[in-house]
Amino acid sequence: MSYIKSALLEDKGYVILNRYEQAGDPPEWKNLEYVEWKSSGDTRFAPLTSAQGAIEVDGFWNHTPPRTDKDGVWIESQLAQAPTLARRAQEPGANVGRCRVIELQPNSYEDTLYNLHQDDNNRLNPDGTGWIVRGFFNLSDDPDSYLVLREDRFDADTEVRIPLPAGARIIVDTQRFWHAIWQKGPEPRYCLITSWESGPELDAYIAANGGSNEHENPPLEPQFIYDAQAAVHRRLAERSANLAAQGRKYTDPENTED
Repeated sequence: MSYIKSALLEDKGYVILNRYEQAGDPPEWKNLEYVEWKSSGDTRFAPLTSAQGAIEVDGFWNHTPPRTDKDGVWIESQLAQAPTLARRAQEPGANVGRCRVIELQPNSYEDTLYNLHQDDNNRLNPDGTGWIVRGFFNLSDDPDSYLVLREDRFDADTEVRIPLPAGARIIVDTQRFWHAIWQKGPEPRYCLITSWESGPELDAYIAANGGSNEHENPPLEPQFIYDAQAAVHRRLAERSANLAAQGRKYTDPENTED
């Protein structure tokens, strides 16, 4: 199928923008209404858009009529609490699908590798339209935490680790990458996550905000990575064995956010 894609994202699958100076912005995420929704870790979500304007975070394809992750309906009660966050999500001028703030509790590197997942943003996306990607705007200040990306879930050589200080802005093709957050803590991480449709509007936004896919990973001991990966394999094997004992088969769960 042929979709419209951004050149920088097509190249490496992610783009890092200049950090946003948000010190003067109100911490609007603290006033939003959150719902329980477990994704890649211990999480809650505060939706700013949804399929029909209700405070819920299910995929748009699970509604009637089912549709792709575009044309999110803004939730008035949430907009009243977070107008600045809504403006940030709409700033590129691209079509917005799901838009929400995620709250993630601290975790370990091992948990992060266990929780690596791929999104399904482009389910039902018509051929010839813009490929849907995700913008991650870090709201809390987590400079020692990382967005972890892997093109191969079990190949550490494909791993990309991007730090998450306050104001970090990253756009990722999360259907291409296995991804999760390593939140070292000690406090929860908050991030605005927005589904955008690729096209000239998003390309212009990337260019205007210093978008680049040049990045060097912060160092991590190879033995540390190996030990965590080995623990993940053990956990996955144990899960498969437990499910098999129940007559069920293990499949990767669909995760809608990070």
